[in-house]
Formats: sequence, C-alpha cells, structure tokens
Amino acid sequence: MRRCRGDGGGGGAAASLAALLCCVCVMALAGAAAAQGPRLPSAYKTLTGDAPRVVAKGGFSGVFPDSSSAAYSFALIASAPDTTLWCDVQLTKDGVGVCLRDINMQNCTDIASVYPTRKRTYVIDGVRKTGWFPLDFTTTELQQVILTQAIWSRTYRYDSGNYAILSVPDLQTIVKQPSIWLNVQHDIFYKQHGLDMSSYILSIQKRVPVDYISSPELGFLQNISGRVRRKTKLVFRFLDKDLLDPSINQTYGSLWSNLTFIKSIASGIMVPKTYIWQVTEDNYLQPSTSYVTEAHSAGLEIYASDFANDRVIPYNYSYDPLSEYLNFISDGGFSVDGVLSDHPITASEAIGCFTNLNSSKTDHGAPLVISHNGASGDYPDCTDLAYQNAINDGADVIDCPVQVTSDGVLVCMSSINLLDTTNVQRTVFSSRTSIISEIQATIGIFTFNLTWNELNSVTLTPKMSSPVSQYYLVRNPRYANQGKFLKLSDFLAMGMDKDLSGVMIIIENAAFMAESLGIDIVDSVNSALTAAGYDNQTTKEVLIQSKDSAVLVKWKQQKTKFKLVYTLPADIGDASTSSIEDIKKFTDAVVVDRTSVFTISRDFIIRNNSLVKDLQSAGLAMYAQVFRNEFVAQPLDFFGDETVEINYYAQSFNLSGIITDFPKTVRRYKNMPNYMLPVEPGSLDQFLQTSNAQPPALPPMPTLNASSVEEPPLPPVASRNGTGGGTNAPGAPPSDAHMAFVSTGMLFVTAFAALLI
Repeated sequence: MRRCRGDGGGGGAAASLAALLCCVCVMALAGAAAAQGPRLPSAYKTLTGDAPRVVAKGGFSGVFPDSSSAAYSFALIASAPDTTLWCDVQLTKDGVGVCLRDINMQNCTDIASVYPTRKRTYVIDGVRKTGWFPLDFTTTELQQVILTQAIWSRTYRYDSGNYAILSVPDLQTIVKQPSIWLNVQHDIFYKQHGLDMSSYILSIQKRVPVDYISSPELGFLQNISGRVRRKTKLVFRFLDKDLLDPSINQTYGSLWSNLTFIKSIASGIMVPKTYIWQVTEDNYLQPSTSYVTEAHSAGLEIYASDFANDRVIPYNYSYDPLSEYLNFISDGGFSVDGVLSDHPITASEAIGCFTNLNSSKTDHGAPLVISHNGASGDYPDCTDLAYQNAINDGADVIDCPVQVTSDGVLVCMSSINLLDTTNVQRTVFSSRTSIISEIQATIGIFTFNLTWNELNSVTLTPKMSSPVSQYYLVRNPRYANQGKFLKLSDFLAMGMDKDLSGVMIIIENAAFMAESLGIDIVDSVNSALTAAGYDNQTTKEVLIQSKDSAVLVKWKQQKTKFKLVYTLPADIGDASTSSIEDIKKFTDAVVVDRTSVFTISRDFIIRNNSLVKDLQSAGLAMYAQVFRNEFVAQPLDFFGDETVEINYYAQSFNLSGIITDFPKTVRRYKNMPNYMLPVEPGSLDQFLQTSNAQPPALPPMPTLNASSVEEPPLPPVASRNGTGGGTNAPGAPPSDAHMAFVSTGMLFVTAFAALLI
C-alpha cells in the first residue's frame, strides 16, 4: 500500500521538529569556553592541534532516516555547534545531486512500493546489484518517494514522517549555515551511464559552500583538484584494504604506501576505524597501528569512520561508545582529526566534555557510584575479579547480596539459585535440584544445597550474567567463567582495606532462612559486620538494603547505626502518601528502579511519573538502579549512550547514588564539566505524534500502597536440624514427572546452545 505523503516533502514535520528540538537539546557545547575556558591547541594531537571534527553521517541517522531533514536538523541541535553534515551524493536521471546513503534505494526509501515495476540490475564496482537506482528517475519522480530507516535494528517509527529526498542545495534550506561534507562514491559508474559527477559538484560551488569533498576514487579527486574553492578540503576515502580503487586500478592496502602521492591531491584521508585499532577474531582490541602518526607525518589529516552507538563494539569498551571515541582522540596517545558517526551526540560529548578529564578515583561525593554485584558488566557476578575491578574502576561502594551455604557460611552471590550464576548443572552437583515454592516456582539448585567447600571447588565455576541475552549480546566472553566467590567475611575485609566510601549489604529471603534453614540472617550479618570492625569506626558507611520491610524493621528495632535502604517494586510509577509514611518509619533511603521514573511505550519515553518527586518531597534519599551500558537496555531517548542516560538522572534528580553494572562509566561522568543538559523526557514521543507514528497511549503505572509495604514480622528461627519449608524441604527432590520434564528442558537448552555456538 502506498503511504500518505502529506505535503510530499516533509516540510511540516521538519518545522515541527525544529520547534520541538529546543527542549530536546542534550549538549550545550557552545558553553564549553565559559565552563572551562578555551582549550589550548596542544590539548589535541591532531595535525593542526584543533579539536577533532564531528561529522554526522546523513545527519543524526542513528535515530532518523539517513539524509532526512529531521536527521540533519537534529544533528546540529543535539550535537556540537560546528558539527559537519555528511551527504552521500547520488545523481538523478536529469543530473541533479541528491543525498542518499546508498546508490541502491531499496533499503533506504519506499521506492519499491511507489515504482514496483522499475527494478533494474547494474554492475557497480564489479559487483552485480539489483534494485532501484537514482539514475533511472528524475527529480520530479523522486518527489513521490520518502526516506526510511536503512538499518532494520533501528526504530522504524519515523519512516512515516514523510521525509522527502533532499537535493544538495536543499541542505541550506533545512539548516542555516551548515558545514557540509559531500561524499562521492561512484563517479566512474555514473560516467558509464552518461552522467558527470565532477561537472555537477563544480556547478553548485557558488550556491552551496562545501567544506569537504571525499571519494574512494582517487581519480575523481585528481580531476577536481585545483578547480574547487580554496577553502574546500579534498579527502581520499580508504575502503577495505583488499578492495580496488577502480579509478587507478590499485588496492587501498597498496595505496597506503604512497601517502606522498595522495598528499599531492588531497589534504586528508578517511579510514575505517579498524585501520587504527585492529580487532581480533573474538572481538578484542589489538595494539593500535601507526596509521595516524604516518598520516600526520605526511601532512595529511586523518578521519575515522564507521562509528555508531548501536553496534557491537570491541569488548574492551564494555559496550560504552564514549569510551571508544576517547580511544581515538586522546586515550590512545594520538588524535584523529575527525570522526564520522551515526550518533554525533556521543562524538560531541567525547570531544567537548571528556577529553583529558581528571581521572581521580578518590572523590566519594554524591551521587555515590555503587556496584551491582561488583563490576558485573565485565566479570562474573560477585567474584573477586568483579569486586576488585569495581574498585579499580572507581566505585565508591561495593555490594554483597548475602546468601548462605548448607554449612551456614554467609557468601556473596547475586542469586540464591546457582543455576543463574554458575555452571552447576554441568557438575556432580547437578542432581541436587529442588523446588522451593517460597523462593520460586521453578526448579533450582540453591546455595544452601552446597557447602562452602563445594561452592568453592574447582569443578564449579562462575557464569557471566547476561541481562540482555535475548538480543544476543554477551559480556566479556574471555572472562565468562573466571573468578572466585567470596565469603561475606572476605568481602567485608576487602571493603575495610580499600579506598571506598563503604559497603552495601543486600538481604533477601530472610523469612525462608529463618523458618527453613534455621538462620537469623539479620543477626548473622550484624555479627559479621561487628567481627570485621564496621561498628567501631566512622570512615566506612554501611548500607543495609532489602525489599522486605520486615528485615529493615528488625534492624531499626535494634537501633542500628547503619543506613537502612528500602528497595521499591520495579513496576510502580507513584507511591501513595500512606505508603511513603510507612516507609519513613523504618528507612531513610529508597532504591528506585530507573524505569519507574517515566512511562515507556515501545522504547520511547512518553511522560514523567511522579514517584521521584513524591519520595524526595518526603525527605527520602534516593538510589537508582540498575544502569547498564548496552544500547538495548535504554529507551531510544538516550540514543544508545549510557552517559546521556546517567546525565539525565544525575541532573534531573538529587540522587544519593547510582547502582551500576559498569562503575567505570559512572565514575567518568562524575569528573565531567557541568555543561551537559539533560534529555527532556517525552520529546521524541511528541515528535512521533507529529508524524502520525506515536506509540499507543498507556495508563499510569501502578501506585505503591501501604498494604504492599507492610509485612508481618520475621518468623522465629527454626532449629538447624528442622526441615520446614512446606511441601518440599530444602534439597528435597521434586517429583519424578517434574524431573522428567526438567531433564528434557535441560537437553533442549544444551542442544540449542550448541547450535548457536
């Protein structure tokens, strides 16, 4: 079905976006000088000493359709003020240059539905391609075609925004005084079909002030060299080293040895980022190459391409795109002269905010950086590696979810079910399955089914958590089963010995432990803290966290000096006055799930909730959890950039702490300048409404009521020899029928995993 085109050019949508974006501004980099003073040229190791240039590929194409009016407008408003707009130039049948990310329009427009019978096949750069190509259509015919998102994993909801294909001169009508970069990819192909790209580029010089012209065909650049404006820079674009530049019949790999010849034609080069930081087969960085230094020695600027926030980048970066940019502009000991990105906001903040920041890790001011199972984004939960790296990455507080073994040893473990955190199903302990209805409805092998020595045996290894595994994103696979679990006593000794603000102890399943295991977890933890010296010092803060109010009530009754923190349910958007009053009786602080702050519909934030305002108005300190770097873990409003998300929470709310799988990302934010502005929740959703693609309206999220907070007191502690626990006592085997079902399920999972590998 042919789509409704509105005004045919997307002008109304663009106007709406321009009006809307004044409240979406995420970066106020124009204020950088006022915030920090002018940056000295020597701070950058670029060819000229100037700041690296941010080049927006097709505009902000990480969200909007590539080369659309919305993408170009958004790139300038949500990125550095001097961001350069990239246009891949294609030629129409009547010789007009248009901005299209691909010479084959099939995957970046709706042309297949508009002109279904006009599919063609061409040989382009030696490759046979079938689809719809600009040279077969006049500009008038292309006015009936709209731009769509070319990357299928990105949101398609802006595809109905009626964004017309733009001609090169149209860029100036969309955004005033832009810095423009024209990329010419297929000059030889167009010549073969009677179209002259060189003549077109030269003909628009007086109308369109072009700052950069790039091409992977050195012959094209040689043809226009000396004929373009003096201020226009020519850039030779390197492609894969084994590919051939058809204009001079040499591979790009061989051309690298002739930079002097390239310098006689161009002022710069552009290379894929893997030229500079090569990657192993299992996606880890190798040592950097000397390409940047060699280019600069030849007098050439060097730009790196292929940056995007929603791709799987080398595991060394821990899914943090900002960290990757910094490796190209400062941390690697060199600076490229610019970066080509689908998400220019992150490139802008890397250059404008985070280059050469003070990396001190001794400032323990608010908001506290609190680990979630240690640095669990990089190492298996609650292992010595996870905790040590959390400390190295600048965590202020490390956390320990307390579990108990069958011989009564308190341990740090993110889940009471060892199936979640270890390889136990592949060990001799796999027969110790049971169903504990008080804990979960499904089968498990629990910490209290093994002794400490068994838990610490060489056959049982940790397992990396994968909270976004449904998207086939894995964490640091080289260390997926590394590290050792810690006793609570060892954890507390580590916390006392290291430069930390304190420790957080998390207590769950206290009633079950009392009734079924004969463990008073409150008294046991209190004794461990006393033995470690925490009740006889003032330098280390102890936070006791639980979602069970009865646990915190008991601590309160004991007149503890430790800070009590109540974990709110994850699915609420508000809290009644009575529930807040009840919470204040047993705690001074709460942990809020980060998604309770707003309502999300189809990955877009549609409105703020009142929960945080109500809690803080009542005088409760607030900790937010759990922050993760993976781009799929964030609403689209944060652009796949965890730093943008952290900035929103830190500046919008008076947070006492941020609980994170990746302490390094939050610690780096704490050292940033203060001129980033937070995202305005709901702004992208408002624009969706202008394009008739808005998500469905959702009712308010549930409200926390007093009945959900109040719990009966913890039960008396049963004898350690007692069974208790209802139908299935701890460690008791399930029924034969259930075991048969579970065995079949285990077999299926194992077979499926083998297929994936």
